[in-house]
Amino acid sequence: MKYVVLCVYSTVFGVYLSCIFVIFTGKIKIKWKTKSTQVFKILLMTRGFVIWLTGLPCSGKTTIGKNLFDFFKTRGYKVELIDGDIIRQYISKGLGFSREDRFENIRRVSFLANILSRNGVIAIVAVISPYREMRKMARDMVETDFIEVFVNAPVDVCKQRDVKGMYKKAEKGEIKGFTGVDDPYEPPENPDVECRTDVESVEQSVRKIIDLLRERNLISV
Repeated sequence: MKYVVLCVYSTVFGVYLSCIFVIFTGKIKIKWKTKSTQVFKILLMTRGFVIWLTGLPCSGKTTIGKNLFDFFKTRGYKVELIDGDIIRQYISKGLGFSREDRFENIRRVSFLANILSRNGVIAIVAVISPYREMRKMARDMVETDFIEVFVNAPVDVCKQRDVKGMYKKAEKGEIKGFTGVDDPYEPPENPDVECRTDVESVEQSVRKIIDLLRERNLISV
């Protein structure tokens, strides 16, 4: 039987891979000298997706987001944290808190998250995103895997954590359209992960998310 042996050496993120292509009558057989698990790990580390953290103000979204960011960064993943407060300060500056402005804000956040994840970055989004319809819009806009995380804490617990006093200002009428006071929050009906931050530690909540990502083969660590 006639065959051709072609040796190819390439570099993928600093790891040398060598393979032998043996062609038998038009068919290609690939034999990797590098362990398949190592190749699989490298491929996973270049795969982008979106972790969408939603919940009431002061429920713990940013805290979980920062801990997730540190987890991935220290393990060599490309990762970015998109925080709602920062987005409001720069990308969505000038938008208010009407229903229309809220949707526009989430549309911009979703667009940014999609660009990042399409280019192999893990995009961690920490935004209130109070309406189910807007979270569906975000999911539909993202072309990669979309993990919805419900950061769940009762309003009373969120009020206790509110160091800025936003809930009190909203209750006094100084802030209009504040989620959890005079604007509703629609909790996810079927989130991928639910973190009960009133009874769980930050580490336990982060572990829940990491475990799901492993189950879905989105990460290898």
